[in-house]
Amino acid sequence: MKALVYHGPGKKSWEEKPKPVVTIPTDAIVKISKTTICGTDLHIMKCDVATVTNGRILGHEGVGIIEEIGNAVSNFKKGDHVLISCITSCGKCEYCKKGMYSHCEKGGWILGNTIDGTQAEYVRIPHADNSLYPIPAGADEDTLVMLSDILPTGFECGVLNGQVKPGDTMAIVGSGPIGLATLLTAQFYTPAVILMIDMDDNRLQVAKTFGATNLININQEDAIKKVMELTEGKGVDVAVEAVGIPATFELCQSIIAPGGHIANIGVHGKKVDLHLETLWSHNITITTRLVDTVTTPMLFKNVLSHKLDPLKLITHHFKLDDIVHAYDVFGNAAREQALKVILEA
Repeated sequence: MKALVYHGPGKKSWEEKPKPVVTIPTDAIVKISKTTICGTDLHIMKCDVATVTNGRILGHEGVGIIEEIGNAVSNFKKGDHVLISCITSCGKCEYCKKGMYSHCEKGGWILGNTIDGTQAEYVRIPHADNSLYPIPAGADEDTLVMLSDILPTGFECGVLNGQVKPGDTMAIVGSGPIGLATLLTAQFYTPAVILMIDMDDNRLQVAKTFGATNLININQEDAIKKVMELTEGKGVDVAVEAVGIPATFELCQSIIAPGGHIANIGVHGKKVDLHLETLWSHNITITTRLVDTVTTPMLFKNVLSHKLDPLKLITHHFKLDDIVHAYDVFGNAAREQALKVILEA
């Protein structure tokens, strides 16, 4: 089969790899019909994720058709149309029983990380009963790819960890796909003000159409000063870091109000300073999280009922074998006005 293979910092290629086979009884082999590229994949290409080694097939999102199952798989059969979760969970270990599927002792975030992933013609999914979701007839595949990762990630790591409440003033630092997914799902809790902070005017304008109340371009104005002007000097109740670089996390620390929550989503590959000399007396809560996907069933229902429309996050479509070009487009989002891309087999 063909797959997108990582070969070290900045190096990748579309090449021939062995087709995966069932190796443990809980496995399913899924033929990929559609997948995508994640911001985390770009962090991998920058060598920010040390667990990804040379020769790994990347990707942790997608939908497809089950081609083969192990004899312990009971919820699915050959030919089933399924959504692949970015998180693999055994459902039985101590962490899974706590709902912390991201720390599953036999899974977690392994696809495209410590085992081969979904940017390929076929993928092996361990613990298939707990790591796949059936797709109902007539559901839009493009939309459902957004449920593999970015919607539950934005909601769990940003909105839930940030404890967004009705009437809150919140800032989302980073208006890329994960920041926009946070923006979409934050509106379940009706915050009064949602500030979007970025350096890309196109993404900020998209955020406006998604429900952002105020836009701040950090290349055109002092973001801290503007936030303080908009909040009468108080800062925001919730600051969500959705980029994964030191400057954006420091910005969140500078704009948070006393009693506020800083919710980190971004993948950080470099040291970030924590300014306790400023925050120690401000009753600040700082949270980190790797998505657990415990909210995927709820989000799935809201997507199917059209209460949540992630389709507008998609800006580009490519054939799967054009994935190297797709990486270039996605990696140059400002130039290409790109958000999420769909790769179709």
